[in-house]
Amino acid sequence: MRINRRKALALLGLGAATPAAAQTAKPLGVSFDHGVASGDPRQDRVIIWTRITPQSPHREIAYTWSVTPLDRRAGGAKKGSGVTGPDRDYTVKVDVTGLDAGRAYTFAFESEGVASPVGRTQTLPAGPTKDVVLAVASCSLYPNGYFNAYKAIADLERVDAVLHLGDYIYEYGGPGSYGMDSPVAAQRHHDPFHEIVSLDDYRRRHAQYKADPDTQAAHARAPWIVVWDDHETANDSYVGGAENHQPETEGDWNARKARALKAYFEWMPIREPAGGGLAEAAMRSFDFGDLATLIMVETRLTARTHQLSLKTDLPVVDGKPDVAAFKARLDDPSRRMMSDQQEAWIGAEAARSVKSGRAWQVLGNQVVMARVMPFSPKAVLTPDQLAAITSEYPERVKAMEQAAALGVPTALDMWQGYPVDRERLYRALDQANARPIVVSGDSHSFWANELSDASGKLIAAEFGTTGITSPGAGMIAGGLNVGVPVAKANPEVLFNDQVAKGFVLLTLTRDKARADLMAVSTIVSRDFTTAPVKSFEVTPQGAGVSRVKEV
Repeated sequence: MRINRRKALALLGLGAATPAAAQTAKPLGVSFDHGVASGDPRQDRVIIWTRITPQSPHREIAYTWSVTPLDRRAGGAKKGSGVTGPDRDYTVKVDVTGLDAGRAYTFAFESEGVASPVGRTQTLPAGPTKDVVLAVASCSLYPNGYFNAYKAIADLERVDAVLHLGDYIYEYGGPGSYGMDSPVAAQRHHDPFHEIVSLDDYRRRHAQYKADPDTQAAHARAPWIVVWDDHETANDSYVGGAENHQPETEGDWNARKARALKAYFEWMPIREPAGGGLAEAAMRSFDFGDLATLIMVETRLTARTHQLSLKTDLPVVDGKPDVAAFKARLDDPSRRMMSDQQEAWIGAEAARSVKSGRAWQVLGNQVVMARVMPFSPKAVLTPDQLAAITSEYPERVKAMEQAAALGVPTALDMWQGYPVDRERLYRALDQANARPIVVSGDSHSFWANELSDASGKLIAAEFGTTGITSPGAGMIAGGLNVGVPVAKANPEVLFNDQVAKGFVLLTLTRDKARADLMAVSTIVSRDFTTAPVKSFEVTPQGAGVSRVKEV
């Protein structure tokens, strides 16, 4: 379907998220170059955010803010003032309280006579709630393409909140870095043009992403609920380091992590915990009336054990890989994805939600949870397909066959690399009698999965979102989407698409949960269409969920 963002925003009574400095020809002391955003909605409050760009830095800047009910009914408007400065990179974050549940608002800022763009936000509903519509997004790599999927989210007829599961920015940069082989990379190379390490680096990278007009439009459309994955700090991060962090040249990991998170909290519309605890900032839940609870989890920086790797951790004995030793290490119960504290909290939140009568418990989760094993091309491809890829990619076929023959997972950064922790999570959800819908990011591909515990009991449905622009595995010879043999080889995977770019549109009612896997037609042209690749439904089934059904 064709999307007209300006028409959609006009219907809402909003203008496009154009920086205020671009709306006037006279020089100004300040400008709003990075739009406005809102996030972490509650029944009575919401965070509103902007960034004020001064012509003369190193000074404090006063501002005012206003929140106005969209329905124009009497009462409910709020306003206030504050001061920002270089200590927080001139960002502004206000936790506006005393709002009405389930009400839509516009909000804006003003400083030194300059008005910001206008945003739209809304509080969470209370009491009986017919339905909830969430846009689920992840993985926006700036050089790799235009953020058309953000534009498509901004143009949705309805979206109650945007759920972003991480990799909002990427830390890479410089010639030959990730995404720089894109047809549009020359026009969209990262700023700064090197890997980001310092606080100023991380701030500049966030500023670049927030300057994108499609990002601004999506933020201005609805409140966001966000969590970091790895690239907000560095690739494949864990509690004590990251694959893309070299202490000998980039310094102490904890210092770099602290700088990255300071910039993240400055630039993202997320509520910061009073005590400043990292886990508490990510671990939070949101009740959408009597219909659903969204439970946000953190699987990167607070407890994750260093990921295993077949390249470095698979023992070789007498010239042969010791698979049994590797599997024993993989199944070591001391290897963790999350802490005991978070695991107990998730179980308690799920139980609370079930006890309150809510139909769904949605887990906002960074990485794919399903069991995913490497596939054998010989086992899952047709003879013609096998002949085509063997001819074009003989070494790739050989590597795939070798990985499949080992009988161990290769995507060890996902939950598949932490099987014992996954079982503990499943047990907590099962004991809570939850009806879980897991939404996942990170993989740059669409997924529809059925999650079962080690005994084979169905625990949850999982819908994974592809990247906004980040590349998936793509096609293998003959135009075959890599996701097709992945799904064929893995019983928990009903559908996998490793080519499409877009987002998941998740619609919840008491009777069903529907996931529309929404894809944009291109990310290398600003002219695009948006349409669902596939749609799936799940229904409540006692103390659990039904099988996933394509619709």
